[in-house]
Amino acid sequence: MAASDLSHLINPIHPEPGQNHQPDHLHDHDDLLTHPHESEHSHVHSEESLRRIINRLSRIEGHIRGIKTMVHESRSCPDVLVQLAAVRGAIDRVSRIILDEHLTECIARAAKEGQIETEIEELKAALDRFLP
Repeated sequence: MAASDLSHLINPIHPEPGQNHQPDHLHDHDDLLTHPHESEHSHVHSEESLRRIINRLSRIEGHIRGIKTMVHESRSCPDVLVQLAAVRGAIDRVSRIILDEHLTECIARAAKEGQIETEIEELKAALDRFLP
């Protein structure tokens, strides 16, 4: 699946320091089936940042397929658990990147637009679902 096919699943990502922050990709949250109550503001994604996140998610996806194969082949439970822990760590790292980007992009934008309360409430709701 191409990066552009998954772009609606990613929160805003900004470029690395020194890169030009041109709006390469815009989308609304209305197309998210898993979060029908999402806000309607647009997100701007740098193509480079989007590519990096998609690459990380693709590696996680491949790792999950490998774990599925391990289970299918009746590999030892400790080996499977170690691999699951690696995936959990990778997901946590991607989540942190997305959260950092949200705080620097969306929260800052909402503050400028006078919508900070709404944005914070949406973030709290997302964190309630995300955090154990």
